[in-house]
Amino acid sequence: MSASTTLVWLRRDLRLADNPALHAAIAGGGPVVPVFVWGDAPGPWSTGAAARWWLYHSLRALDADLRGRGSRLVVMRGPAVAALAALARRCDAGHLHCSRTLDPDEPSATRLRQALSKAGAPIGVTVHDAGLLFGPPFPTTAEGRPYHVFTPFWRGCQAAGPPPRPQPAPSRLAPCPGQAGGMTPDEVRAEAVPPWSAGFADSRPGEAGAHDRLGDFVAGALARYAEDRDRPDLDGTSLLSPHLHFGEISARAVWHAIDDTLNGGGGSEAFLRQLVWREFAHHLLLEHPRTTSEPLRPAFARFPWNDDPEALAAWQQGRTGYPIVDAGMRQLWQTGWMHNRVRLVCASLLCKHLLIPWQHGARWFWETLLDADLADNTLGWQWVAGSGADAAPYFRIFNPVSQGRRYDPAGAYVRRWVPELAALPDAVIHAPWEAPASVRRSAGVQLIEPGEAAALAAGRTGAQPLDDGCYPEPFIDHALARRRALDAFATMKERAGA
Repeated sequence: MSASTTLVWLRRDLRLADNPALHAAIAGGGPVVPVFVWGDAPGPWSTGAAARWWLYHSLRALDADLRGRGSRLVVMRGPAVAALAALARRCDAGHLHCSRTLDPDEPSATRLRQALSKAGAPIGVTVHDAGLLFGPPFPTTAEGRPYHVFTPFWRGCQAAGPPPRPQPAPSRLAPCPGQAGGMTPDEVRAEAVPPWSAGFADSRPGEAGAHDRLGDFVAGALARYAEDRDRPDLDGTSLLSPHLHFGEISARAVWHAIDDTLNGGGGSEAFLRQLVWREFAHHLLLEHPRTTSEPLRPAFARFPWNDDPEALAAWQQGRTGYPIVDAGMRQLWQTGWMHNRVRLVCASLLCKHLLIPWQHGARWFWETLLDADLADNTLGWQWVAGSGADAAPYFRIFNPVSQGRRYDPAGAYVRRWVPELAALPDAVIHAPWEAPASVRRSAGVQLIEPGEAAALAAGRTGAQPLDDGCYPEPFIDHALARRRALDAFATMKERAGA
């Protein structure tokens, strides 16, 4: 008697190598149907606009890889349970394998099996852990409680020993049954490519692109990662975040490539800590699923945030008057990515200079980042706002000028993304208002008030330079903003004691 057909539901494990769900399906011996459900997660955190571009191209790459091994990718439209049940009935499937996404509302294997049975497909379901290094379950404190501080979490992961070695990709797959039907990735292109995505073309989604990117990083920037990772003017980071989010490469493949190269030296620990920070983010979100929209620290529900649409638009469009922030917001809009140090500075300015709720920033990043990840996005924004776990002290308010001078000392990053300031001397490029008028005139820079900048930007939806060398004065003075933020934190504490 021949083995029955097995479905492999691919979600955020869009790879052939080190994919436990795919390997388990192949081991069953029967036909295997690799399937992706498009639009399977409706709701407030469905895939953002920029990330859909990456997802579409990743699915195309995965389909090509599967075809090169004798199979193909079946794309179905959601909702997921109805789509998978219909596919299982068509193919007479007996089992479904998938990997956990670690989303807060993800159903367990039991609930998924019950839902499929209720939809007319009583098949077996196995859910695999494939996305992370050390969990779930994650390390806990000596009392068995979840960690809320990163360094002890990191030590707990280290104590667990290195993760298993990655498995190679299968060389061949059985042909996908013809009755599987479904769509090809190209049939969802119109829904996946936002109108501002032309600048995303330098990215290379897909498993091959992920491994090439890892190879380039290991051969180049890794040796100086610990020294250069905070410098947006240098090619000092891995750029692996979207590949990891969509599972085009496994975290343990990255771990072992880094560890094998440096044997614990150089930038090895610094980079591996970043991989484990990603684990920490998922650990926290699983423990506190409400934190995608609510502060982890209850006191922050009383924080006196500002409702300031004009300031929010200035931040989104890269016209705050602080060059390092505006450079970051324009890089984000044009490329779908932003250097991590600059993400922190941009987020700090929104939350602590402008007192705009962190949720607005998290939503903008969700829509514009190619690597938008719910756990990372939530942890990062709550960390900067001071409302989350292991959060920066509330009195740590980044000075965008000093941050720019420290991490972009020659202004190369600002010159690239804020070209209207390119001719300013290094000494003032992070604070154009400090330059003498004659220097600004010589550089072709005209400072204008924020209100004038808003008028020039009217009708625009993204970040781009204003006209004729115009650049806004700062939306708010740093010293004033710092005092106002500290007063707001004091008010929050007073309300908590009332």
